[in-house]
Amino acid sequence: MNRQWGSIFIGAFFEVIWVIGLKHANTFLTWTGTIIAIIISFYLLIMAGKKLPVGTAYAVFVGLGTAGTVISEILFFNESFKLVKLILIIILLIGVIGLKILSNEKDVKGGEE
Repeated sequence: MNRQWGSIFIGAFFEVIWVIGLKHANTFLTWTGTIIAIIISFYLLIMAGKKLPVGTAYAVFVGLGTAGTVISEILFFNESFKLVKLILIIILLIGVIGLKILSNEKDVKGGEE
């Protein structure tokens, strides 16, 4: 199962890249990179979804992608920093971590799916 969760985390990283690419791409090369990142992120999500609960996998994928995108925009693209954004990202990440922990408990107690 750890391999599938690793795929989710790597896929979320590529999600951050393609979401930022959608906003900032303006050349053939940057659009190509954005499209490649889309393909990689969804491929990893789809492959992980074959072994993990799909709802939990997707929630973790999107939650990490959202948090990563907001943090990247603040750090690299001069997006305004607001304490409320940070608090909401922390709440989002707590929910994502909770879903992952509950999913692991189900895997141990419930056996094979």
